[in-house]
Amino acid sequence: MADKKFSNLVPRLLTGILGATAVIWGVAFSSWTYFAVFFFICLLSMLEFYKLSGLDGLVPQKTIGVISGLAVFSLSFFVENGMISYRYYFLIFPLISCVYIIKLYKQSERKPFTNIAITFLGIFYTAVPFALMNVAAFENKKYNYQIILGCLLILWAADTGAYFAGSFLGKRKLFERISPKKSWEGFIGGALLAMVFTYGISVYFTSLPPWQWLCVGWIIIIGGTYGDLVESLLKRSIEIKDSGDSLPGHGGFLDRFDGLLISAPFIVAFLEIF
Repeated sequence: MADKKFSNLVPRLLTGILGATAVIWGVAFSSWTYFAVFFFICLLSMLEFYKLSGLDGLVPQKTIGVISGLAVFSLSFFVENGMISYRYYFLIFPLISCVYIIKLYKQSERKPFTNIAITFLGIFYTAVPFALMNVAAFENKKYNYQIILGCLLILWAADTGAYFAGSFLGKRKLFERISPKKSWEGFIGGALLAMVFTYGISVYFTSLPPWQWLCVGWIIIIGGTYGDLVESLLKRSIEIKDSGDSLPGHGGFLDRFDGLLISAPFIVAFLEIF
């Protein structure tokens, strides 16, 4: 039983180490490598989302959806970087309005507005949270890798702690209707490891005061858990196990970054208000 439970542990660890190394290097090296890394993650996450939607019989406008999502992400980066005026945000609205116009020429669809809604959902569910991370990256009006890297390390610590604590100790179901494998023991294990990382990050990363790091840590713990559950709800509605197979042992990019998709809006709102 134990062998079966941890059968994917080796590919999971190898993929995690290689992927984390690439992301950490990209985030820490410069603002442009950070942009390239998250542009790539945003692109593949959107493609996965629209692919999953297609499996459920829906017909989203993948091309215009992906272009719009990447435009949202890119514009937020350039605006927050101070390279262009915030007025360029208004380009987003005519771009996404093309979704309605294009659907007029699709003659064979039974529910065009349902597909339009799914197209917009792909933008708001995947691209907008990544775009909001650009606001956090330039929180002090210049690029600072510490906030982004700190958030990622806390998220990964929560995921790792939840995985091992849930595998060894998990008995009490956290949200059985949506995700039968998630347990309260896993949640507590993830929270404890994430808090350890949060404390260490608050000592070495001084871009935020310790109390803000503590709040960000709890936002990621709670938001990340809900992010996992939301994505599980998506996969459950389509009756699949993983969002993709791009990352051996981890599933797809949505599986790996689902916690960030829900956490990011709360993190940015907290940093901007407080």
